[in-house]
Amino acid sequence: MDDTHQEITSLVGREVYSNNGVFVGEVEDLQLNVDSETIQGLALGNLNSELFSEEAKIGQGVIVPYRWVRSVGDVILVNDVIERVREPDEEEEDEIVA
Repeated sequence: MDDTHQEITSLVGREVYSNNGVFVGEVEDLQLNVDSETIQGLALGNLNSELFSEEAKIGQGVIVPYRWVRSVGDVILVNDVIERVREPDEEEEDEIVA
């Protein structure tokens, strides 16, 4: 991440993708640490239902730790760790075992 300062409100509404190009969600809000004046996390909505099936069904969001952010531009890229949230399908488990 570079040290370029920008308005934190400019992050709201940006789409978030993993560094592998998988859509994760859209920034709806930010989790801030007022004492240290830092962003702690990104509150995401409009979630990828394949990654967050339960949260997407009930309209709940998730908070992605800001330390996962790799870059901020027209979109926000986060570490591919987010893709590991999705549990493997039964067919995928069978393929791994076989």
